[in-house]
Amino acid sequence: MSDMAAEPTAATAELPRAKTDWLPLLLVPALALLALPFVGSPSTWVTLTVAGLAMGMMIFLMASGLTLVFGLMDIINFGHGVFISLGAYATLLVLGPLAGWALSDSIGLNLALLGLCILVAMGVTALAGAVFERVIVRPVYGSHLKQILVTMGGLIVTEQLIHAIWGASPIPIPLPQSLRGAFVFGDIVMERYRVVAVVIGLAVFLGMELLLNRTRIGLLIRAGVENPEMVEALGYRIRRLFVSVFIAGSALAGLGGVMWAFYRQTLTAGMGMEVMVLVFIVIIIGGLGSITGCFVGSLLVALVANYVGFIEPKLALISNILVMALVLIWRPQGLFPVARR
Repeated sequence: MSDMAAEPTAATAELPRAKTDWLPLLLVPALALLALPFVGSPSTWVTLTVAGLAMGMMIFLMASGLTLVFGLMDIINFGHGVFISLGAYATLLVLGPLAGWALSDSIGLNLALLGLCILVAMGVTALAGAVFERVIVRPVYGSHLKQILVTMGGLIVTEQLIHAIWGASPIPIPLPQSLRGAFVFGDIVMERYRVVAVVIGLAVFLGMELLLNRTRIGLLIRAGVENPEMVEALGYRIRRLFVSVFIAGSALAGLGGVMWAFYRQTLTAGMGMEVMVLVFIVIIIGGLGSITGCFVGSLLVALVANYVGFIEPKLALISNILVMALVLIWRPQGLFPVARR
């Protein structure tokens, strides 16, 4: 088995890389420049843009795991939102014993607290994802209708477990002291936490791009998206790869849950489901299984919502649907189609 696996790896490593499609990547800067004359004030435009980028990064963190699961495993996981909620509640495991760190003026302690919350949340949701896949998802591989039903059932059960452990009442959580307030540059105002969200989102995106495009695991994942039967025939256990992707997707949902929790500063068991429609819109816009598409789609949706909300508030509620419709008219499989299902 090891010899058989080594030969395909060497062979597939020599395959030429697909050419980068630059046109969808230009949509975000083009949208920002197009909005400038409508917004009017350059300082207001910068503030709206930074706020939109930060929101886009949080949406990306919550959606990136699901697009891999959806694209690679062909699983419609309607229970993904509960992993966002579970990651948010996992912050309490850190904030409880380290509450003093959140109140400290030390930026080092505040960032360390945020990092610990992220690590614990990713660990909790990764473990929950492994159990969820084994008990709920695995018996219904290949049947989308059953997947919808059982993952919705798993969502309800897990939400009730959150109520049983932490109670049904909303729980306020403090934003670390040094992440409150805003940076002010003349007339430009940028909230500190939004800037941190942009940095974390970019770091996760670059890390995932390197993993998927520069490592053997990434090669197998991309091959599994295109042709899982071929990967299995070459001697790799595609099922183990599927489970690993599901666990990683759940951990990313936990990371997104932490960022979403500190942004809202209130925990509720249904907070993950509140953003699931937006998550699915982003995945459809970007293309199933595409991390780059998910990243660009998240930024497009968030920036359009910000700009439209400022220029014409009545249209803000339907701006996401309009973006999705326009993209699908242009590219029915999304901006960066990967999975051909």
